[in-house]
Amino acid sequence: MRLFLRAMALAVAATLGGCAVQGPAKQVDALAPQQWQAPLPHNGSQADLATWWRGQSDGLLAQLIESAQSVSPTVASAASRIAQSRAERVAAGAALAPNVDAAASVNRSNQQSALPMGTTSQAAFNASWELDIFGANRAARDAAQARLESAHAGWHDARVSVAAEVANQYYGLRACEQLLAVAQQDASSRADTARLTELSATAGFQSPASLALARASAADGNSRYISQRAACDIDVKVLSALTAIAEPELRRQLAVASPQGAHASFAPPAMAIAELPAHTISQRPDVFTAEREVAAASADVGNAEAQRYPRLSLSGSVGIANFRAGGENTKTDTWTIGPVSLSVPVFDAGRRRANVDSAKVRYDTAVISYRATVRQAVSETEQALVNLDSTAARANDAQTSLEGYRANYTAVDERYKNGMASLFELEDARRTRLAAEQTVINLQRERSAAWVALYRAAGGGFTPPTTDTTAPATATPSQSAANTGPGALPAAATPPQSAPRTGPASLPAATTPSQPAVRAAPAAN
Repeated sequence: MRLFLRAMALAVAATLGGCAVQGPAKQVDALAPQQWQAPLPHNGSQADLATWWRGQSDGLLAQLIESAQSVSPTVASAASRIAQSRAERVAAGAALAPNVDAAASVNRSNQQSALPMGTTSQAAFNASWELDIFGANRAARDAAQARLESAHAGWHDARVSVAAEVANQYYGLRACEQLLAVAQQDASSRADTARLTELSATAGFQSPASLALARASAADGNSRYISQRAACDIDVKVLSALTAIAEPELRRQLAVASPQGAHASFAPPAMAIAELPAHTISQRPDVFTAEREVAAASADVGNAEAQRYPRLSLSGSVGIANFRAGGENTKTDTWTIGPVSLSVPVFDAGRRRANVDSAKVRYDTAVISYRATVRQAVSETEQALVNLDSTAARANDAQTSLEGYRANYTAVDERYKNGMASLFELEDARRTRLAAEQTVINLQRERSAAWVALYRAAGGGFTPPTTDTTAPATATPSQSAANTGPGALPAAATPPQSAPRTGPASLPAATTPSQPAVRAAPAAN
């Protein structure tokens, strides 16, 4: 008989579970293009973007990124959103389980009846459970789980953004230092020319106009040098604020890792990009966040729909009681099953229907936002690819131009010193050589910025997790997102209950989906 009752109970539970209301599709087509409309970089490394920063010879950049991420308010806010989302996931999951409360009471009374005056003591456990027939609580749990995964991706997106900002600032500072070296050399050259011109003018070999031009050129060169030095000082201060490293210590570290020569390059290493756009954009945390928002919005629609249907709950209690009167104790055990409560919506002036319509509109908005995020991801990646191809195509021409203008300036300078060229010719040659020097350095800076933009556009080493809406409420970030960045970070930078990090771009192994679409397991019955 007991086996029969248990089988019946399981059959009823399965039947009720099949009544769950289903929301709209949790997985939608991203409408990503089939191929890139921009040339892919050549000879790029297939290594994980997690360790990309360590692929260059300068280890200081990785240290600066670690320091900036550990003190970034953006990363800290993203970590707090993880904690908030995790708490909401726990609360939503708890609604599926029974609630048990303990109660106790003591009273003394005289009812003026046959019973003598006495003291009554009671203690009991009260339990209540809402049978989630139409899936309202399961939909709320699924929505909370999707938003928790979205919060994890937002945390990685914040870290990638900080890493890219620090890298751009660092490469900008190195380019500024190279421009400063060029400006210093140019100012020194102009000063020497002014000194020689003054000697020639004193001897009567140069006109006062030529002397005035030489002095003006020297003053202009010195002004350029001072302006460039101020720009580099500002870059150092900005980098100090980003990393929270004291400026004297930062300057010391920068000096130790300074380039050898005015034209030393600090360009980042090349990286490889997958030929299929869908594969690349699926590894972007902002795209994954948009996917999860679609899944959460779908669950919200299911929850709103389920609110329109009856709700069934069961309660009961078990306890003990003691009645003491005249020095004697009378003990009893108590238990109750029920009542079984059924709540049926009858009239609400259209409130529940309006909530469903509102949830559907939010779902449509999430789908549109998701596809817009995918288009933006494709656009950012292709823009970075175009910039990389452009800078690579211009590099040889810029270097050839610089070498030619240098040779021309050297020849004109020698002719001027021997009295065979005018000061105007010298200044023109100097101006073209200076412009060529600046073009080469700025081109290197532009290429570095393009690599950083491609790193960020490719997701910065983020690996989407395998979505499981039935995961326990205490799931850690390591189960739903990967870490990003170079080098191990201090524990203070770790989100609540997250797995130990190996750095701002390091990732645990995970299965990468081939399509950037919303992933969600079927709702548990």
